[in-house]
Amino acid sequence: MTYAIIRVAGKQYRVREGERLLVDRLHQDEGSTFAPTVLLVGGDGGAQLEPGEGVVEAKVLGQTKGPKIRIGKYKKRTGYRRHTGFRASLTQIEIASIGGAAKSTRPTARPKAEKAPEKAPKSTEAPVAVEAVAGDLPEGYSDMTISDLKAAIPGWSASELAAALAYEQEHGKRKGALAALESASGKEGDS
Repeated sequence: MTYAIIRVAGKQYRVREGERLLVDRLHQDEGSTFAPTVLLVGGDGGAQLEPGEGVVEAKVLGQTKGPKIRIGKYKKRTGYRRHTGFRASLTQIEIASIGGAAKSTRPTARPKAEKAPEKAPKSTEAPVAVEAVAGDLPEGYSDMTISDLKAAIPGWSASELAAALAYEQEHGKRKGALAALESASGKEGDS
């Protein structure tokens, strides 16, 4: 992942190969290439700080205008009103290469086979415990929202409450459900 910091029209930009950006108007023809001033070339664990060491090639894609900015001036009780606008003149460029090697215009996609393999469960007891807990869960528990869960908790038995709490702690997905179950199980233990 190579990047470069370049200077174009008095401003600095951090760029990568294939990246498109808008810069202040350049006096270049559409389709022409130019070499901006290179301040730093980095990536892959190293950086070159000497200007001129790295070669960056940029291609002019076209001239365009920026968004319209409306400016209004007003002074009360004097009748003074002035309105004006501004649109920046910009040039769109694409970084063709960094370091002299031209990059292909189409990014390569990684095949699905190269993805990291899924991790195996650490112990074989965890899935068995979830299956045992799932049998004691209240009916329709997996489809309940947190508000449904809070409304249904008072009608559950202690074993259903404990099973639901164990299920939420195992999966740890819904903080609101955990809080409601823990507070309900605390009230059950007090009475």
